[in-house]
Amino acid sequence: MSDNHTPEHGSPIKTPKQLIIVVLLAFIIPVLVIVMLAQMATSGKSPSENSAAAEEAIAQRLKPAGEVIVVAAGGAQEVRAGKAVYEAVCAACHTTGVLNAPKLGDKAGWVKLIAEGQSKLTADAMKGVRQMPPRGGAPDLSDVEFARAVAYLANQAGANWKEPDAPATPAAPAAVVAAAPATAAVPAAAANAGKGKSVYESSCTVCHAAGVAGAPKTGDKAAWASRLKTGNSALVAAVVKGKGAMPPKGGNMSLSDDDIQAAVDYMLSLVK
Repeated sequence: MSDNHTPEHGSPIKTPKQLIIVVLLAFIIPVLVIVMLAQMATSGKSPSENSAAAEEAIAQRLKPAGEVIVVAAGGAQEVRAGKAVYEAVCAACHTTGVLNAPKLGDKAGWVKLIAEGQSKLTADAMKGVRQMPPRGGAPDLSDVEFARAVAYLANQAGANWKEPDAPATPAAPAAVVAAAPATAAVPAAAANAGKGKSVYESSCTVCHAAGVAGAPKTGDKAAWASRLKTGNSALVAAVVKGKGAMPPKGGNMSLSDDDIQAAVDYMLSLVK
């Protein structure tokens, strides 16, 4: 009778050295997997990019409150073209012909004026003609800008006048100007008042300074009393749409609603 022997399944780990290797692999492999995953997750930025970003952040934190800027002394302000000056200053009267002002593009209304010649017409208009105040009511206009506006108006009625060139600005040495501290800021109320005054002087003063065509005079409390009762919003809406002899936006269509609001606030502040 023969004996049946079942083979025994032996462990692959035979020696202590093999056991140590298995334990080390069990620890090292997960660590390597974690490192690889971390590298894949941060592969979008190179080490140099991370370093540059860190340096920039440090520089921003260390930036002083003010800085020195080098600018050219006596830099020239941009001289506006005739069309831009017309839209900002002249359109209020010349678009609708307020107080017999010759309308834009009306050849019959401009024929005699054009016949006077560019130099004479410009000089007379600069001093003021009939109901039009000097420089169209915008004393801050330079001679060149005003002359360009006259040429633009005449050309729309058939003239062929050349708009004057901007005056040459001599080169000036650079001047060092200390910039205001980064934290300095103009109060919102003061900035809005300054903006309103600027819009008024460039687009509203022609009519409101003299009460042209029934426009309430600037600072006249009696003339503004009824308008104060309608409220600020109603006044702004009336200016934007136009009312009576006043064209929409006072004839200056380049003005934004915020500009109109600022101008109305400024004019109201003079009668309160």
